[in-house]
Amino acid sequence: MLREKRAPEPGPLRLDAAAPDFEARFHAFLERNRDADENVDRVAADIIADVRARGDVALIEYTRKFDKVDLVPAGLCVTDAERRAAAAQVSAAQRDALEFAARRIETFHRETLPRDVAFTDATGTRLGARYRPLDAVGVYVPGGTAAYPSSVLMNIVPAKVAGVQRIVMVVPTPGGVLNPLVMLAAEIAGADEVWRIGGAQAVAALAYGTQSIRPVDKITGPGNAYVAAAKRRVFGRVGIDLIAGPSEILVVADGANDPAWIAADLLSQAEHDASSQSVLITDDRAFADAVERAVEVELAALARSAIAGVSWRDNGAIIIVPDLVACAALVDRLAAEHVELAMEMAPAEELAGRIRHAGAIFLGRHTPEAIGDYVAGTNHVLPTSRAARFSGGLGVADFVKRTSLVSCTPDALAALAPAALALAEAEGLGAHGRSIALRLNRRD
Repeated sequence: MLREKRAPEPGPLRLDAAAPDFEARFHAFLERNRDADENVDRVAADIIADVRARGDVALIEYTRKFDKVDLVPAGLCVTDAERRAAAAQVSAAQRDALEFAARRIETFHRETLPRDVAFTDATGTRLGARYRPLDAVGVYVPGGTAAYPSSVLMNIVPAKVAGVQRIVMVVPTPGGVLNPLVMLAAEIAGADEVWRIGGAQAVAALAYGTQSIRPVDKITGPGNAYVAAAKRRVFGRVGIDLIAGPSEILVVADGANDPAWIAADLLSQAEHDASSQSVLITDDRAFADAVERAVEVELAALARSAIAGVSWRDNGAIIIVPDLVACAALVDRLAAEHVELAMEMAPAEELAGRIRHAGAIFLGRHTPEAIGDYVAGTNHVLPTSRAARFSGGLGVADFVKRTSLVSCTPDALAALAPAALALAEAEGLGAHGRSIALRLNRRD
C-alpha cells in the first residue's frame, strides 16, 4: 500500500540582495509584527487600577488565580530563610558558574560607571555634572518554565555597582515552588527584598506600592505580554528599562564556517519563543543551503525543537549578499538585538566599525552570542524590535541620574547675560529676563 507523501514544511524566507524585488520583500520582512496579537492592554490597566485600590488583597487574589498559590499562609515576602533553603539545593558546579558570571558582570559594569564632570569655561562660569544612584529599583524576574537566573544577575549586579540602596525583586512562584537557581542568583547579586508575585499586578505593586510593599523609582526586567503592557502603563510614575519584545539574532557568516556552528547560533534565540527571529546573511549560496540543512539536524536533537522550529520557519530569513563587509546598511536596517560577525577578525572588525544599530555585536568565529547571555560580562538585557536604532542595552547608566551644576561669578554672569536677556525677550518671558537684569543692576 502506497503512503501519501507529506509536503515538506516551509523553510525560512530566502532573499537575494541582487534580485529586482529584494527591496520590496525586505521591507515587508522588516514590517512583520512578531509581538503577541493578544489585546492585553485593557486587562493590564484593570489589574493596575485594582492593585492601586486594594493593595495586598488584590495581589493575594491575582496570585491565587494565576499562580495557584495562597499567599495568606505563605506570605507575600520570601523570607531570608526560605531563600537560603532554596539556594542550598543548587549543585556546587552551578553555584560556581553563577558566582563566576556575577564577578565578570560586575567587573565589566564597573568599567562603565559614569564619571562626574567639573570645569570652568572661558567666561569664568563653573559647569559640571554629577551622577547619583536611584534610591530604589524593582526587578521583575519571570517564574515557572521561563526562569532565568542569568537575568537576575544582569539586572541586579549593575544596580549594585551603581550604588542603588534598595533592590526589590518580584518573581511568580507557580504552585508555590521557589526556583533554587533564581533564589541563589538573588543571593549572589544582592537583592534586598524578594516578593512571590508576578504579572501586571507585581508591576503595579512596584510602581504604586501596597500595604506591604514600598514603591520603587524604576522597574527593570523581562516578562510576558501583560508585564510589558503594565510597564508601559506605569511609565512616568516610575522609570522603566525597555519594553522587551521577542528575541532576535542576526548572524553574518562567510562560507568558511562550520554550518553546524551557525545553525546552533541561529537556534539559540529561536528556542526562546515561537515569535523569536533568526536571520543569516551570507555571500555563499552553497553555505546558506548547508546551514539550512544543519538547522534541521540540530532541531531533531533540541529539547525545545517545537518552539524553535516554528520560530525558524515562520520568522527566520536567509539573505544572500555580494559582499559581507559592505552589508552594514542591511544590518543597520534590521537593528537586531544580537549581531554575530562569524568571519576572520580583520573583516569582522571592519564591518563592526561600520554598524551603527545593534544591541550587541559578537566578533569572530569563536564568539557565539550565547557567551554574552551568561559569562562574557556584558549585559544581555538588550533592545528588540529594531529599538537598537535609538536605545542600548541595560547598564549602570540606567540606575543613576545626572544632575547638572552651574556657578557664575559676577563677571561670568555679566558675560552671559546679554544673550540670555535677548532669548528671554524673544520668548516673551519677562520674569526670566528680570531675574538676570536685577542682578546686573545690583552689581553696578
